[in-house]
Amino acid sequence: MDLKINATFLPHIDPDASLAFYRDVLGFEIRNDVGHEGLRWITVGPAGQPDTAIVLHPPAGIPGLTDEERRTILELLAKGSYFGVNLATSDVDGIFATLEAGGAEVVQEPVDQPYGARDCAVRDPAGNEIRIQQQH
Repeated sequence: MDLKINATFLPHIDPDASLAFYRDVLGFEIRNDVGHEGLRWITVGPAGQPDTAIVLHPPAGIPGLTDEERRTILELLAKGSYFGVNLATSDVDGIFATLEAGGAEVVQEPVDQPYGARDCAVRDPAGNEIRIQQQH
């Protein structure tokens, strides 16, 4: 079986703030930016990895959601406990310094975890947790 992860989806509350974070702070490429009926979907990804992407989407744009479900999603986003993504780097301390200098909300400074990984965590403008692990 030949499967690979192509895209993952993270909600955004403010598309311009999310675009600035992923492009200017994380250094991701903008692959697509689509608006429809006042909503906006932005596809970003790391340079040199054209087959891997994150689609930043409006939480209100999920078909079939009730108003109560939308409110619940927005409440969870506000708490920073709804969505997230794990990234890997060869220099977690350097990336953390860049994120901190770029104004990212720090969740956890780089630390050696008891399970063997060194990682850190920040939140994007929507509250999504971005956890970054040291690659060996």
